[in-house]
Amino acid sequence: MKKFVYVAKDTTGKTIKGSMDAETKEEVNAKIYDQGWFPVKIQADLGKGTNSAHKFKTKELSFCCRQLSAMMSSGLTIVKALDILYKQMDNKSAQQTWLDVYENVQKGATLTEALQEKDGCFPEFFISMIGAGESSGTLDVVMARLQDHYAKENKTSNKVKGAMMYPIILAILCVVMVIGMFTLILPNFAGMMAEEDMSVLSRALFAFSDFIIEKWWLLIIIVAVVIFAIVYGLKIESVRLKFDELKLKFPKVGALLKIIYTGRFARSMSSLYSSGIPMVECLERSSKILGNTYIDAAFIQIVDEVKQGQPLSSSIQKTEVFDSMFCSIIYVGEESGALDEILAKTADYYEEESDSAIERLVGLMEPLMIIVMGAAIGLCLAGIFPMLYGGLDGVTGE
Repeated sequence: MKKFVYVAKDTTGKTIKGSMDAETKEEVNAKIYDQGWFPVKIQADLGKGTNSAHKFKTKELSFCCRQLSAMMSSGLTIVKALDILYKQMDNKSAQQTWLDVYENVQKGATLTEALQEKDGCFPEFFISMIGAGESSGTLDVVMARLQDHYAKENKTSNKVKGAMMYPIILAILCVVMVIGMFTLILPNFAGMMAEEDMSVLSRALFAFSDFIIEKWWLLIIIVAVVIFAIVYGLKIESVRLKFDELKLKFPKVGALLKIIYTGRFARSMSSLYSSGIPMVECLERSSKILGNTYIDAAFIQIVDEVKQGQPLSSSIQKTEVFDSMFCSIIYVGEESGALDEILAKTADYYEEESDSAIERLVGLMEPLMIIVMGAAIGLCLAGIFPMLYGGLDGVTGE
């Protein structure tokens, strides 16, 4: 018997953590369902003896899947393919992880079991797909699908990083400009007018300028506390749940996020379902990839309804977390009996839409930064101009 630790949710969405002894993860999964809970994460309790815990990124997973797919398609056994793969790893911890997997498979474990032993290194989605490939005897085909899946995820991730570069530079420029104006430019106008003759705005601006110059350390502490409070708050389940819900309901942003989530869900569902994984497990695995706790909570109801025989399309429609057209497409797939094919085509369509949605979402940040910069400059000018005019009037009067 092995010891497993698990994270589950009850019907109210409350998180439950615990451990139990079982032979396999499937047995733990069944016991959790018997208690009326929804399993979120199940992993082997390896204690403190693990010596390699490299968490693979999408780019690395895409490379590994491509190599394994090519080698197995050429007729190599999984053992020989793993032997070659771990030697190709440049990263030492990644190499050690694949070496451990290779040694476990060589001792008689399945690839799925060997991957499960390396807890936290490989995504649950990856392990589920490997398990389906081993069960159906199509591991080389599944590897090709995984390579395509992670290649597209990596491409999307790179697009997001590239698109975010300009807003980040603009935000940094905005902060530097505001600090420069209040610490270098504004103090030069301090002696042009007596404080009692200044407008309320001018006095406020000079007070803020003095605060930045004299108590900059306090400002840093305040910013650090605010950042810490936000990071800590998002780790609280109820706060994160509400935050994820607000993201989906926020004007403009919510609609774009729904398209992005729809694209990711469609691709993961297509990959899992076409590999022969049961519908319920497909739904569980796909929802976790989205990284939204509000959607995770909604999927508890979806899974329950699908188990009771309800159509997937109607269950998803009730949650209002995906694009409405996607629900109609699923309905057509269910009625025609070609859900796997329709999901694949839908995934291609929504991935293109996701790319456009990401660009539009990032594009919304650019005018926001420009507005902030314009407002900061406008406030400074509004505070300085009355002083300049007052100084000119004094010179004219003399």
